[in-house]
Amino acid sequence: MGSVIKGVQTTISQNLGGVAQKLAPADQQFSLEHVPDQTGKVAVVTGGSEGIGYGSSHTLLSKNISKLFIISLSREIVDGAKKSIADELGQEKADRIHWIQCDLTDWKRVTEAAKEISDSSDRLDILINNAGRGIMSYKLTDYGVEEHMALNLIGHATLTSHLMPLLKKTAEKGDKVRIVNLASNAHMSAPKDTKFESLDELNTDLGAMGQYGRSKLADLLYARYLARHLTPSHPNILANAVHPGIVKTRQSEELIHEPFPVAGYAMSTGMSPFKKSVFEGCVSSMFAATTTEKSGQYICPPAAIEPGSDLAQDEALGEQMMKLASEIVQQKTNNVKDGCPMKFY
Repeated sequence: MGSVIKGVQTTISQNLGGVAQKLAPADQQFSLEHVPDQTGKVAVVTGGSEGIGYGSSHTLLSKNISKLFIISLSREIVDGAKKSIADELGQEKADRIHWIQCDLTDWKRVTEAAKEISDSSDRLDILINNAGRGIMSYKLTDYGVEEHMALNLIGHATLTSHLMPLLKKTAEKGDKVRIVNLASNAHMSAPKDTKFESLDELNTDLGAMGQYGRSKLADLLYARYLARHLTPSHPNILANAVHPGIVKTRQSEELIHEPFPVAGYAMSTGMSPFKKSVFEGCVSSMFAATTTEKSGQYICPPAAIEPGSDLAQDEALGEQMMKLASEIVQQKTNNVKDGCPMKFY
């Protein structure tokens, strides 16, 4: 009975807002108050102007991050975020934000965005791969690749690859560098027969939840891939994946009705009283981005280390996934020399 109660407490503390996080065991406790001072550091947050990404951006700025690059699509949304930060933290903090407009499904534009960052900063301490296509219907990008995988995995892997020289340069100074991938417990919804063997497999319509779950599995596998290939040779670079919990965002309030016009109300309305705020939702991201000393972890809120599904622990699957991603980028961009096609680390 004790283990059942503990399991229920863990589920509640990892997923729900309010006092729920206080149910976590003492060794898994973490809050935004525990985020250390970030003076002198530089961060990149994709999707950092709304939702969980805004929570991360706001927190880093409140902890005195020296420069913050936000990669996103909408000028209107980022202007609103900057105004809120100016109102709450002061104009000087808002002025530390450098916005780069970029569609992460456009891998050539991602390459340009990474260059803009590298050309305007001599260091990069934190990379939070936060942006993503949520639980939405099947759609192909202009490259002819299913959009969840094209954005959530391949867009971020391309960005990370092109920022790697700057990340390594920072780590070589003796500073810890942390890469954070936004995964989700929804990775358990990925089909059990996922193999990442071909583009045809990626482009199979799995339904909104299946596609989202597979892309979140991919984000988790990618963090562990980086931990295997990168951390041993560059021990100051840590790569981890996180689960945010159930958070009140535009995805869970509005966009969920795109694939589920009626059933989506269970999430948008039914779960509303229990959802986390964006600040509660970024707690695991902040632990991974500022505090953990380990690599290859799957961190659930507040700071619980979990194994993930069997697929998430399959190293061979992660290797095959990144091999396929590399081949797709090379084929679709026709850019072997500059398009990070051979390695994603």
